[in-house]
Amino acid sequence: MERMRRASGGQLVYAELRRRILSLELEPGQRLYEPELATALQVSRTPLREALRLLLAEDLVDQLPTGGMVVRPLTASDIEELYGVRAALEGLMTGEAARRLTDDDAAALRRLLDRNERLVGNADDAMRAGHDLHLRIAGIAGHGWASRLHAQVDGHMSRYRPFTNESQARRTAALQEHGEIVAALTERDPDEARRRAESHVLAARDVALDAIGTRLDAR
Repeated sequence: MERMRRASGGQLVYAELRRRILSLELEPGQRLYEPELATALQVSRTPLREALRLLLAEDLVDQLPTGGMVVRPLTASDIEELYGVRAALEGLMTGEAARRLTDDDAAALRRLLDRNERLVGNADDAMRAGHDLHLRIAGIAGHGWASRLHAQVDGHMSRYRPFTNESQARRTAALQEHGEIVAALTERDPDEARRRAESHVLAARDVALDAIGTRLDAR
């Protein structure tokens, strides 16, 4: 926390709180008490309040009528919206990637797919491997606006992604879907690549909705 103490503004505090929210270290619905956070992060109230304002603007925290703040809860409506937007963006970028794909790109995607297959038995490793594959496709597409919007949506989805990857059945299905996406890309078929990418994201959405429904029912 030495860097945190030396920070003159709220950006470093914001980055740390954002990390804790997206990793679920700060739990959805958790009340944020400024004195406790300031002590834990070893910062004054001024950068902390600046960081909270940034998180509020990013919809990662909600403001209560009393003026306090809570970590934004996990909701089915957010899942529907986030995954719907991501499906459209992934479809757009994957279709564009199919048009731009080089032989070197295709080889790189096959290596990432092989890595995904080797790690499919471990939830965290499989999640990272699959995410790396998606990021590589986005890089191949080279669509600036779509990439920037995708990065924003992808950050919020970090809180939901673990729920889509808990079961071995889903990880195996996701691996197959990744294989179908890569096959469409290597065949340079933009329409099929777009369709496969959108279908993959919407399948993950359905799993996330089931998981969140179970979580809410258990309360």
